[in-house]
Amino acid sequence: MQQETVKFTENDLAKYPFLKETAVYMKKLGLDIEELTSPELGQILFRAQDRLEQAILFVSTGQKGRNDIEIPSFPVAIMLAIATKNSFIKKRYALAEAKGAYLDFQAEPAERLMAIAQDFDWNIAVNSESGIPLDYFSVSFSDYLRNVTHLREAKWKLVNRLFTNGRVFLSQHDVARLLQEEVQRRIETRLDAKEVPQFPQPIMDIAEKMTELAKEKIGESEMEGFPKEVSQSAFPPCIEVLYDAASHGRHLGHVGRFTLTSFLVTIGMPPEKVAEVFKTSSDYNARLTRYQVEHIAGSRGSGTRYTPPSCSTLQTHGVCTGSDVLCRRIRHPLRYYLIKHGQTKPESQLQK
Repeated sequence: MQQETVKFTENDLAKYPFLKETAVYMKKLGLDIEELTSPELGQILFRAQDRLEQAILFVSTGQKGRNDIEIPSFPVAIMLAIATKNSFIKKRYALAEAKGAYLDFQAEPAERLMAIAQDFDWNIAVNSESGIPLDYFSVSFSDYLRNVTHLREAKWKLVNRLFTNGRVFLSQHDVARLLQEEVQRRIETRLDAKEVPQFPQPIMDIAEKMTELAKEKIGESEMEGFPKEVSQSAFPPCIEVLYDAASHGRHLGHVGRFTLTSFLVTIGMPPEKVAEVFKTSSDYNARLTRYQVEHIAGSRGSGTRYTPPSCSTLQTHGVCTGSDVLCRRIRHPLRYYLIKHGQTKPESQLQK
């Protein structure tokens, strides 16, 4: 099947504003950053703020508007996310845009889906091999490998794929899912600004508002981020007890197991390392444990990443044990960890 040349329309750019063609569109508009705060362009700024707000609250980008507002609102939302200077908000926004695109990709005609893939420099074609479903696509091994790095389900392992002559065969659903990875990576790259420009004050005011919204929704501990190196010496007493019990094969109740797992993945321990903590348990099942850990980490299922319960909840369930002086000053085990690790000051918590 010979592929027809596909030209992206304004409707396409409104759905997929991360395409390279959007830069051409924006250049023609010639918008100046100072103009965004003017009443005439207020709708674009409002929609950009809505994109970021919906991403923070619901990992969505909200209701789409007119093309002349929708398309320029994307780079403005990028600008707002950069202005927050917060890595969590940036990642959340990139994920929201990518998830929205993934849903639309699944309904695209084959020619348009391939054109989108080629915008990311994919080597993609409609399947022409006998014995393979006609509605499948084939992509180069390198394109496939680049985008399955973070996908842990067994179906993405190459041994479970149709693979021949350096090409992997995929359904439209699979192509859409791998393109989601591309979209998220492209947007995260745009958000990774080495130097933050001087934005007009109204832009900074919105950025500050988005930061406060994220703190309310996600929690300040999440917003602050955690050290790259996991430090067991900074574990709160309750987590230390749970960790010791799991490491020595002692039984943990559901709340204790969930608390330990969610704490470890939140502070940055890789899921495979977390799963190993439970391997001495008498009922240990490697596959099931890995699945449960990845579900709590947000890499399986709905994509929701769970955080450990608050101190009051742990007290209610009898999980709070061996509390010390610092425990009496904080309300959450993640706060304890940050303070002990020197990431934040105890006084900041005492004022809450």
